[in-house]
Amino acid sequence: MSRPTRGTGLASSHARFQRRAQDVRRRPWRLAAYAAVVLAVVALLVWAVGFSPLFAVRSVEVVGVPPAQVPAIRSLAEVPQGQPLARVDRKAVAGRVAQLATLADVSIELSWPSTLVIHASPRVPFLVVKNPQGQLQVVDASGLAYAHVDAAPKGVPVVNAASQAALSRDALAAAVSVVRVLPDHLQRQVTRVVVSSADLVTLTLGRTQVVWGGIDQPERKLTIMTALLTGAPRVIDVSAPDTPVTR
Repeated sequence: MSRPTRGTGLASSHARFQRRAQDVRRRPWRLAAYAAVVLAVVALLVWAVGFSPLFAVRSVEVVGVPPAQVPAIRSLAEVPQGQPLARVDRKAVAGRVAQLATLADVSIELSWPSTLVIHASPRVPFLVVKNPQGQLQVVDASGLAYAHVDAAPKGVPVVNAASQAALSRDALAAAVSVVRVLPDHLQRQVTRVVVSSADLVTLTLGRTQVVWGGIDQPERKLTIMTALLTGAPRVIDVSAPDTPVTR
């Protein structure tokens, strides 16, 4: 059996070395080709999503509000048909829609491939305030008066503003705090609530007038008022709960 000569072994090693050298020389080109393909795919995706009509706005959907409010919200949104969905300024759209005072919260969702969804939460009426001219305004739980109405919604209490100053946000928040803290059985006894300022809310329960004061310590005021009501006084003043007064 013959053995390979030394020359044959050297030739084989030289061939392997050349193949490896060729692979090394080709590797940068392969990497460059792969990178070019990846960049081309990314560029195509960017173009398709951000600039092409493939993912453009074709419809605007409004959810969370009564159907009667949908046209006004779509009009305020000002979302142009055909604009790429990814390039819609959602913050700007939400800001425009939030100008509608009857809405408490607005958020924008992109629903691919072509729908922009406006989620809107309407304000919930907490009380109605009657101004000195006899007009009615709906107030939410934060004390914001946001709409004029001809009649109070069913089940929503009405408070009276003694002056224009009583229509301030702080004054209405004080009125809200009184209505919120009263339990149902006392609310049913209330015949009148008057807000004069942020520091002076009065209410009438049966034959007793209660000087409530401002927004501070509502739970303590309620406890004291409830205890003093058992004596059926004409007036209870809990505006300073540390020194309540009856007469």
